[in-house]
Amino acid sequence: MAKQSGMGWTTLSVDDSAGAVEAIKTDVQSFQFATPRAVLDVTGVDKSAIERILLLADFNITLNTTAVNFAATPSFFDVFKTVPSTSVARTTTLVIASKTLACEVLYTDFSMNRGQDGSLGATAPGVLADGTVPTWA
Repeated sequence: MAKQSGMGWTTLSVDDSAGAVEAIKTDVQSFQFATPRAVLDVTGVDKSAIERILLLADFNITLNTTAVNFAATPSFFDVFKTVPSTSVARTTTLVIASKTLACEVLYTDFSMNRGQDGSLGATAPGVLADGTVPTWA
């Protein structure tokens, strides 16, 4: 497989509060995600180094926009504006280089920030919702 930069994501979509898939990749300027695993320290007193076993898998994501678009539908604003008032799991799908990662995510906040320079950005962090192990396909 050829090396791949972080440019050219073919899909970044999130369900809106009604469950409709919304492509928001044009509104998202940056995002971070992780698929961490919990670990359990099982080190016996006979060891001189830590011994661990893997536990539950997780997923978290933070989507960021630097220019909130109130006019377009769908938009970052349209998708996340109901986060403070609903607790709906939303399918979040990432695709790059024909590799797909799709998870059911609970978005926990929708915060907006008016910068000193007049810019208006927004952030939406989310966590795994349904207990399904995040798996690249």
